[in-house]
Amino acid sequence: MTEKLLESQADIFKALAHPVRLQILQMLKPGERCVCELVVDTEKEQPNISRHLAILKKDGILGCRKDGTRVMYWVRDRRAFELLDLCREMLKSYYQEKSEFF
Repeated sequence: MTEKLLESQADIFKALAHPVRLQILQMLKPGERCVCELVVDTEKEQPNISRHLAILKKDGILGCRKDGTRVMYWVRDRRAFELLDLCREMLKSYYQEKSEFF
């Protein structure tokens, strides 16, 4: 694997490494949504959500478009959800194994 590819993979994991960004991705699972909807649903301030969206967009996880005054976001590649599902399954297995020792 090339150094550039490894760095790009690390950037994706860094972009995903925040609970609010994971929450945003889950909210986008059904399809594209406006920033204004994400702000309401996360109960976070608009600048905070915009900053998280910018990180996810910069690393190619999200796409966006203008719709009048609204900015709409979506997940560019649905395999991102498979990655999150896999992580959830890994955690579930880990905690099940761990509980066997207690």
